[in-house]
Amino acid sequence: MKFKIFTLLFCSVFAFGQDIQNNPKSNHGNKFELLGTILPTPNFYRTASGAPGQGYWQNRADYDITAYLDEDKRNLRGSETITYYNNSPDDLEYLWLQLDENEHSSVKDAGFDDGSKLPKMIPSDRLKSTELPVKDNGYGVNLEKVRDVSGMPLQFVVNKTMMRIDLPKVLKKGEKFTFKIDWNYNISNRMVMGGRGGYENFPEDGNDLYTITQWYPRMCVYSDFKGWQNNQFTGRGEFALVFGDFKVSMNVPADHIVAGTGVVKNYDQVLTSAQLNRWKQAQTSNEPIEIVTLDEAKKAEKTHSKERKIWKFEADNVRDFAWTSSRKFIWDGMKVIIPENKNEVMAMSLYPKEAYNLYRKFSTRAVAHTIKTYSEYTIPYPYPVAQSIEAANGMEYPMICFNYGRTEKDGTYSEGIKNGMIGVIIHEVGHNFFPMIINSDERQWSWMDEGLNTFVEYLTEERWDNKFPSRRGPAHTIVDYMKLPKEQLEPIMTNSENIIQFGPNAYSKPATGLNILRETIMGRELFDKAFKTYAKRWAFKHPEPADFFRTMNDASAENLDWFWRGWFYGIDPVDISIDNVTVSSPDLDAVPKSKEVSYTVEKPLQNEFTDISKFRNKEDKNITFYTDKDKETQDFYWRYDRGMEKVDQAKIYTLKNDNLENVPVKDKANLQKINAYQIDFSNKGGLVMPIILEFTFEDGSKLTDKSSAQIWRKNEQKVSKTYYFDKKLKSIQLDPMKETADIDTSNNFWGEIAEPTSKFEVFKQKQAGSARGAANGKVNPMQASGKKN
Repeated sequence: MKFKIFTLLFCSVFAFGQDIQNNPKSNHGNKFELLGTILPTPNFYRTASGAPGQGYWQNRADYDITAYLDEDKRNLRGSETITYYNNSPDDLEYLWLQLDENEHSSVKDAGFDDGSKLPKMIPSDRLKSTELPVKDNGYGVNLEKVRDVSGMPLQFVVNKTMMRIDLPKVLKKGEKFTFKIDWNYNISNRMVMGGRGGYENFPEDGNDLYTITQWYPRMCVYSDFKGWQNNQFTGRGEFALVFGDFKVSMNVPADHIVAGTGVVKNYDQVLTSAQLNRWKQAQTSNEPIEIVTLDEAKKAEKTHSKERKIWKFEADNVRDFAWTSSRKFIWDGMKVIIPENKNEVMAMSLYPKEAYNLYRKFSTRAVAHTIKTYSEYTIPYPYPVAQSIEAANGMEYPMICFNYGRTEKDGTYSEGIKNGMIGVIIHEVGHNFFPMIINSDERQWSWMDEGLNTFVEYLTEERWDNKFPSRRGPAHTIVDYMKLPKEQLEPIMTNSENIIQFGPNAYSKPATGLNILRETIMGRELFDKAFKTYAKRWAFKHPEPADFFRTMNDASAENLDWFWRGWFYGIDPVDISIDNVTVSSPDLDAVPKSKEVSYTVEKPLQNEFTDISKFRNKEDKNITFYTDKDKETQDFYWRYDRGMEKVDQAKIYTLKNDNLENVPVKDKANLQKINAYQIDFSNKGGLVMPIILEFTFEDGSKLTDKSSAQIWRKNEQKVSKTYYFDKKLKSIQLDPMKETADIDTSNNFWGEIAEPTSKFEVFKQKQAGSARGAANGKVNPMQASGKKN
């Protein structure tokens, strides 16, 4: 052991700052300057630290709603009483509400057209849906009555998807106003017309599955940073909503099973005695219990009852309410305890028989895994229920979400379908945190809910399965988007309605950026503390981008403005190039002080590419994965060529010494072996990043070194770095773990690069790449749903 340490002593690396004489005067830009006036000025409501200020306020709305589902006419009738609380310092002369169902109307929609080109083939159903709207197609909200609590009519104006109520008198600070609205609308076939809510028809058994979303007139947000958020709803930019308490009653066919936001208050009136007993059993079970069984659902499909039942729900401190109804549903549930707050949650799933073999095995377990994992990275899950509904789409609401995941007709499924289903469940359940609790303005900034949620989704998928084929999060998966021509790109900080590449821009790029911050720039400890601080500060509040950026800086003591500027406000990619390596023998009398370095001997990574997060998660003994027992017992496919292979932990030796002159005299002869290497880099892409190098020596040993992104602060285009070794280098590799989303790896090498040892090894590498591509590209549930990329 002494011999190894002695040898390593003279393998110390010396890193020097850039030679000032070689620094051109004109290459200092603004990449490392503060964001300054790009961000809104801190004030009494929102502080410079990113926290809510002393004067922070937000308004509130409570709802009492009754609904009647007419299955024969596919029509929904509703009546609501809204109590709106003005906590703002402003006098309000009118209120704005959202009429989202007008999206489907040919005469009431927002009218945001996109250009189009003549296709080679036009499906008949598509042709029908694009006929010129010469008349009202019968969809959209029909307002029957708008009145105050005394029954007096209120003046109102409908502008497309927005409704203004003119108040009879000014609503002052601290006052509340209660009013009533009666309305109805024809429920659209969402499989044909698109959108988030509607019905899906199953012609084999003649039944419908209803997802009732954006279904009631909802209050707009009035805030300190925007005033009324009454941007029109075009179908893309999602929702800005206020918190409040809900009481909702649904009158549905007696053989329907209903699930919704919140808790049911009258299970004893709507369930059979057997189902009620199973419900009570599920409340204490650590395994999913079928509350409505497969046999019961198959039997109900044939009944088409004309009787009615009323389901009563309550939900406290939520921003929205959604529900689903069908006689096709199987329903299972189990108890989950959130360790951080000891909250007991009912994790549940509802699904038709077409999804049984997948959802029965995985859905409720994925729900439980998601709320527990998100609770670790953000805030403890506060609600009593979390539900996943199979409805051939993907969309989220408080305590309930709609996902896809059906088997083949014979009940079989592929690994790709299974992973796609688990991924979308994690994503949509995760939206309970972003934006249902950390309640950002989705209508303006899609990335604040989709991007942040996709990032934590990636962490959660990793905890489910270290080999999970995540499409968004690892740095290397964003490269194809980042290398597009600049005319096809726009900054993350772009309004939802104007984004061209919506999936990469709103989901992938922000998620990848946060992963790079966590793994490569800040480190997990600093990042996780700052991210949890943001979640805690803005839980049940309305954060804006500046609040996120400032909190991450404030809680970490890292000035990340250079990163926010480049990654969120810019479109430059990462492309750092090794331009030249100069080898020489230095003057040994001038050897300066060393810095702390790490000498790393690693086991070669094998088979498919393992990104930095997967690698570190395997080494982290504090991380618990979804249990292998569950995988083995529930999933036949897991036993095929799987398992968490054991990777030997890298041996790391750290050397700290003040000066090589302190080396014993008998060892100074080794200094004669020193070789000096000056490595010249250029920033071809424009986006600055840390410089991560892996050195391979002629004796086969390896050394890694990382310089922070601040190495570019005095010259954003070119920089040089000098190293001294007592061994000869065989090769240098830049960004060996693909941590920085470098779009061109052809300029990331110097020297001899090891080739695969045989044609068979080359074949295996190609096959692994093809398999990853199929797993990442075969299933795209968001596109299948018509909702999101």
